[in-house]
Amino acid sequence: MGINRDHIIILAIETSCDDTSVAVLLDDKLVSNVVSSQIIHKQYGGVVPELASREHVKNIAYVVKNALQDSNCSTNDISAVAFTQGPGLLGSLLVGSSYARGFAFSLGIPLIAVNHMKAHVMANFIEEPYPDYPLLCLTVSGGHTQIVQVSSPYDFKLLGKTLDDAVGEAFDKIAKMLTLTYPGGPVIDKYAKDGNPNTFKFPLTNLKNLNFSFSGIKTAFKYFLNKELSNNQNFVKENIHDLCASIQKTLVDMLMIKVKQAIQITGIRTITLAGGVASNSLLRSRIKELENDSDIKTFYPKPQYCTDNAAMVAKCAYYQYLNKDFASYDTHSDPNMNI
Repeated sequence: MGINRDHIIILAIETSCDDTSVAVLLDDKLVSNVVSSQIIHKQYGGVVPELASREHVKNIAYVVKNALQDSNCSTNDISAVAFTQGPGLLGSLLVGSSYARGFAFSLGIPLIAVNHMKAHVMANFIEEPYPDYPLLCLTVSGGHTQIVQVSSPYDFKLLGKTLDDAVGEAFDKIAKMLTLTYPGGPVIDKYAKDGNPNTFKFPLTNLKNLNFSFSGIKTAFKYFLNKELSNNQNFVKENIHDLCASIQKTLVDMLMIKVKQAIQITGIRTITLAGGVASNSLLRSRIKELENDSDIKTFYPKPQYCTDNAAMVAKCAYYQYLNKDFASYDTHSDPNMNI
């Protein structure tokens, strides 16, 4: 059944890493969001880029078909096609961009190239209540850690970023040291619920500006673990809950230090989270605590909108559509795209 052409209907494609996702947005409302996750990477303890791109090729047509069926739309209903231009894995990005370009060109409709990091921020606007502008967004994932000042859907200013590893990568690599499964962040979060976060103390890296660094904490944890294991081979097994709780607290403390500094520097009182690590229960609770002693308002997306998904791409694309910010059909993917 077709939909009235007076509506703006956007088909959005997200393939920046290892999730193939397609969403349909009817005006500014999400009507479909299909995600196909790749489990093949678990056995390798991380995403293998070549395998990821191959899986996208296998999945994308099927996922697009399901998203259209779920939204009760046909291809002729679509007003524009959006895709993640970058940043991300080049091979994965190329699959999504190639499909989107061909789709849009065949129908003669606009093509919208979306910045993945801006899309993560806009995940906070998928469902009401929406945050007010201006806002600060802490975007935390396996590939990125940054604080962004957002004054409108078209105005993003990077205030600080990681100078080395992302916090999600730190979670994953520390989980691997603890012989936990991939992805490590959710597993550490799960074990931490039954642990004492004050059992073990680890050094906090606190740079003078709003940038982050997580390479030092990984090294410190590795040396600590090696020392304890040399004295007791069962150390990890006997202390897994307290270890997870303690290292999680350390990583979240490092994030919160910068959030509080950004609030003081900018005076902005609306704080949001985005990215896969935004699902972390301790981080969400610590962000929420900011509301206790001030006029600060906090927001974070539902967990399904924190990880990579096309709904956030569609939401970002909606504002680009209104602004007539269209791309040419020969637009290239950009794995190193900046916000």
